[in-house]
Amino acid sequence: MSETAVKAPGGALGAVDPNRWKALAFIAIAQLMVVLDATIVNIALPSAQQDLGISDGNRQWVVTAYALAFGGLLLFGGRIADLWGRKRAFVVGLGGFAAASALGGAATNEAMMFGARALQGAFGALLAPAALSLLAVMFTDAKERAKAFGIYGAIAGGGGAVGLILGGFLTEYLDWRWTFFVNIPFAVVAALGAWYVIREPQGGRNRSTLDIPGVILSTLGLVSLVYGFTRAESEGWSDPTTIGMFVASGVLLLAFVVVESRVKAPLLPLRVVTERNRGGVYLSLGLAIIAMFGLFLFLTYYLQIVKGYSPVKTGFAFLPMIAGMITGSTQIGARLMTRVAPRLLMGPGFLVAAVGMLLLTQLEIGSSYAALLLPAMLLLGLGMGTAFMPAMSLATLGVKPQDAGVASAMVNTSQQVGGAIGTALLNTIAASATTSYIADHIAGASSRSQQQLVQAQGLVQGYTSAIWFAVGILAAAAVIALTLVNAGRPGGTAVASSEEGAEEDLPVPVVAH
Repeated sequence: MSETAVKAPGGALGAVDPNRWKALAFIAIAQLMVVLDATIVNIALPSAQQDLGISDGNRQWVVTAYALAFGGLLLFGGRIADLWGRKRAFVVGLGGFAAASALGGAATNEAMMFGARALQGAFGALLAPAALSLLAVMFTDAKERAKAFGIYGAIAGGGGAVGLILGGFLTEYLDWRWTFFVNIPFAVVAALGAWYVIREPQGGRNRSTLDIPGVILSTLGLVSLVYGFTRAESEGWSDPTTIGMFVASGVLLLAFVVVESRVKAPLLPLRVVTERNRGGVYLSLGLAIIAMFGLFLFLTYYLQIVKGYSPVKTGFAFLPMIAGMITGSTQIGARLMTRVAPRLLMGPGFLVAAVGMLLLTQLEIGSSYAALLLPAMLLLGLGMGTAFMPAMSLATLGVKPQDAGVASAMVNTSQQVGGAIGTALLNTIAASATTSYIADHIAGASSRSQQQLVQAQGLVQGYTSAIWFAVGILAAAAVIALTLVNAGRPGGTAVASSEEGAEEDLPVPVVAH
């Protein structure tokens, strides 16, 4: 079979996989499934808690068990993909995720549910970096890469909101168990399609021995960090265990960096994160996710508790954000990616999202959806979609093929840790502001209806206080993107460090048949 040679981003010639667009479809299905799962279960949690008899104190573990396994094992999952091969890791991850979802849907007690969620997180940590690294090694032409990552970025950004809609439908009209069972057809279709369509490039495997000390230190360090923020949300920042988790995380991750700088075959080669463009992407993306995860939480509470929306109506209320993300990623980001430098998309994108967030600081009990929430969500979606697209592409650009898995894992790690930080940090700020407002105003409320009004106003005051912080976080993400990311446009002159320059001139791997 003859194939057309194209110029890769680094400037080398290589063969192109004729099935790459079919492969993208199955990779996109898998990515949608993983992103959906982060929010779809949240909608179903109250019903599942009641059915399984989960206590209020333990219900957080339905979310926490998944977050700990996913966040803690991502770097390990990325390196396994480099060792095994990304196609194999992708298919195994899908199979395991489907089996864990079936276990969750069939859960009869809280222990079975927590175990299923931890397994979902573990297999998700294998699946997610394999999916992104497959795109990185299969799409080498600048314009095609922009289009492929535009689609991927739209799913990564908007999938969470889709999960709110689907979760609302399944919980309200079927049963909470279907929020787990719905993953099975996604996984089966994606796995079968990947098995028959994906042809992974040769020469992309990392045959080095596995860095066991690095695996242990990174996993324990990330688990401690995610659990620290999760515990801070429920127990407070001054809780001794919370502080202990943060101290342990700092020590473990510092030890991890020291080990990685000295071992022959590191789990995470430091060149992956110290190159300024990729480092800027990981940092700015993590900050943006902190702001976005907090927003999903507050808007869901605002619409359901303050405005009285049903789960389904709440899900549909997020549709403008999804539309904005898809437009920003596939139409604005993908079209301009080959014409302007990535930082000129990422920086302004985060700033547009910050303007949308700024509008939401004006929330009141009686705020109009059409006049305030609709334009705010559109701006948030457009901005984040435009910024996500080049960020996803740049995060793996220029790395050696055998490091693509772990570089992809760093993208997911920044998102996962950012989500944990965003939920805990912003929720704590909101709760503190709400408590303070109610304490200051409840004495003047004589009737029960006035007390309820003060409580509702306190909730909104808490949300807007936290959203102000989210505005600042998005502005910081924009500054980091504009100052650290200095790569040229794909196909133009890319700015690379001295050690990266040699990597980018490597031949693009030839497709295996």
